[in-house]
Amino acid sequence: MLIPLDYYRILGLPIQATAEQLQQAHRDRTLQLPRREYSEVAIVARKQLLDEACAVLSDSDGRKAYDASFLAKTYDRESEAAIWAKQRSKTSAGAATVLQDEAGETATSESKDLDDAPDPHTPSIEIDDNQFVGALLVLQELGEYELVQKLGRPYLNNGSIAIAEGRFGDPQLVRPDIVLTVSLACLELGREQWQQGQYENAAKSLEAGQELLLRESLFPSVRGEMQADIYKLRPYNILELLSLPEEKVAERRQGLQILREMLEERGGIDGSGDDRSGLGIEDFLRFVQQLRKHLTSSEQQTLFEAEAGRPSAVATYLSVYTLLAQGFAARGPSMIRRAKLMLMQLGRRQDVHLEKAVCSLLLGQTEEASRALELSSEKEPLAFIREHSQDSPDLLPGLCLYAEHWLQEEVFPHFRDLANQSVSLKDYFADPKVQAYLEALPQDAETANEWVVVQPRSGKPQGRLQPAGDRPPAPPQPPAAKQGASTVTLTPVPSDSSTAASGLKYQATAVGLGAASVVSNPTATAGGAPSTSKQRRRSHSTGRNGAIGQKVTGDLVDRARTTAAQISAQVKSMPRNRLALFIVAGVLSLLILWLILSLLASALQALSGPSLQGEQASVSLEAPPVEIPAVSAVPEPSAAAPASGAITEEAAGQIVQSWLSAKAAALGPNHAVEELKQVLTEPALSRWQLMADAQKRNNAHQRYVHKLQVKGVTANPTNPDRAEVEAQVAEKAEVFDADRLVTSRNENLRVRYDLIRQDGEWRIMDWQVMK
Repeated sequence: MLIPLDYYRILGLPIQATAEQLQQAHRDRTLQLPRREYSEVAIVARKQLLDEACAVLSDSDGRKAYDASFLAKTYDRESEAAIWAKQRSKTSAGAATVLQDEAGETATSESKDLDDAPDPHTPSIEIDDNQFVGALLVLQELGEYELVQKLGRPYLNNGSIAIAEGRFGDPQLVRPDIVLTVSLACLELGREQWQQGQYENAAKSLEAGQELLLRESLFPSVRGEMQADIYKLRPYNILELLSLPEEKVAERRQGLQILREMLEERGGIDGSGDDRSGLGIEDFLRFVQQLRKHLTSSEQQTLFEAEAGRPSAVATYLSVYTLLAQGFAARGPSMIRRAKLMLMQLGRRQDVHLEKAVCSLLLGQTEEASRALELSSEKEPLAFIREHSQDSPDLLPGLCLYAEHWLQEEVFPHFRDLANQSVSLKDYFADPKVQAYLEALPQDAETANEWVVVQPRSGKPQGRLQPAGDRPPAPPQPPAAKQGASTVTLTPVPSDSSTAASGLKYQATAVGLGAASVVSNPTATAGGAPSTSKQRRRSHSTGRNGAIGQKVTGDLVDRARTTAAQISAQVKSMPRNRLALFIVAGVLSLLILWLILSLLASALQALSGPSLQGEQASVSLEAPPVEIPAVSAVPEPSAAAPASGAITEEAAGQIVQSWLSAKAAALGPNHAVEELKQVLTEPALSRWQLMADAQKRNNAHQRYVHKLQVKGVTANPTNPDRAEVEAQVAEKAEVFDADRLVTSRNENLRVRYDLIRQDGEWRIMDWQVMK
């Protein structure tokens, strides 16, 4: 049979090779044995072809005759390069067709003589049938992966008669050798396509080889190599699929499905599970950040809100940005309010007051926006806001200017459908839908910090999207292909303007995921310490202020101030009018009620006759005239807190448990705010009353399930009326906006409670989440 090979290519030499080069190439090729999985039949057949090529070309007369035949086919070096380039440049779609058509092949393919296959202008040699396996092996070593599949696959379909009859040698040895050669061609072709940036085709090639080995039940180690490459290829494949035009619905849906599978295996965006991609937590966060610009706002909302429920601090943060972007672009302030509610989770451990200020501004809650700015520890953005509010009695002009540029430069660019949209606060507030919603929205603050007020402090931030400092270790590279392909890396690319979640801009290289992104502590949502985002904010703020500072002009500042004045006048007028109506209505209601009660009292007095005269009976609860039975529904506490002396661990646990119950009642659907007074004192009491009242007015509530374990009680050595209780608190919470579930979380926190004894009763002053 004819095989499209020539003796020079078998030895890997050019036609001008000397006799010494021939001998050296023969020795090198003979010593370079193939993979150990090959049988002796394949190794012997390969050596026969090497020996034959060396023998023909080493004999001067034989070489002249061969060269004459070789050149007679107009196969000079230029045409040789052109022909092989043409064969190597077959489209990957064509290669995939060869892989996918395996099932459609029939036994008639085997009956077609391979002598007709070679191109008449392509050099070929005549080989014996028992050398066929060796020829396939040589072609595979030369990188002719498509040709190997074209020649070898027909003999593997439907139980080859030629192999079964022993045409190529012992069937028990030959068939596994052909299977191995074809599958290795799939493996190397997939790696080559990976290097070329053809990720989807690379995945198809690897899957085709894996399916062949699974069908034949052969070579599990090779199949494992393919599976490992498939796992490592998934991020690249996802990126390629999601970057397709939106009209490619099926392909993009497939990319999202693969992404969800990876997230499930990892246990979330910042999870520590193994998806076998080789990407660590930081590298995977960079990958997710890189993906965002290929996803629409609705796709990101669906993805990140689902991930936030694991819970995941990173997903919650990205959900906030998604809701902000969607709410502003679609003139839907209800989405912005949902984003603000989700910030309550992040506010327990990190400084998100700047984001809360923007949310409050967009909800028309200007006073709350000002309070949030006062709590923020971000010096540079605050300096920018103050600088552009110098002629104003408040910080509204600077905040308007900052928010507009922040949305334009840092938020919108990370959404496929919003990247080219412009941002205008004036247009937003002028929209009738926005005005109607803000008119009906209470203006009171919605305090979101449940566990502790986050104050600036030193130390490493935890549980926060932060910019990557130094360049992280490079993620897994695609296995090197044999044809000198370039490597693939994830490369951080600095930018003048920072992104929504870090101080770097994310760009993809031609064949990689090139990105710098976010860093998160996966343990933060499972009980990490409350912390600020000082490190993150420093880079974040620098990027924000730098980008804004370069773009701000005098006219823009004037326009921002004008817009701010219009917004302030429009928004601040809403609650005052409504408040005046409430006051008038309330006073009238009280007057009417007083008149009704007065008339009723007079009528009762007239009916009852003259009042009792003389000494009244002495009745007290200490010695009642009639015995009062105990009410079983309200049992006595098992261990009351002592009115003096040190507090016991059992009594301390009861106090903390009472607080958790009061918290669930105050923020629950019934909004039993009065229960807070039974267990809290200042400063915690005022803060929590404000939060509970705001949630009640805004028709929001939470549902809790708590588990408590007291770890220890420490009495104050200088003040017997002060103590600290250290406890492990497991809290499951669901946050509702009306009847809509906004988010949920499941946390296990170590908390230190500060207790004080007032009038003989212990109360909780405040608490702090510990590391």
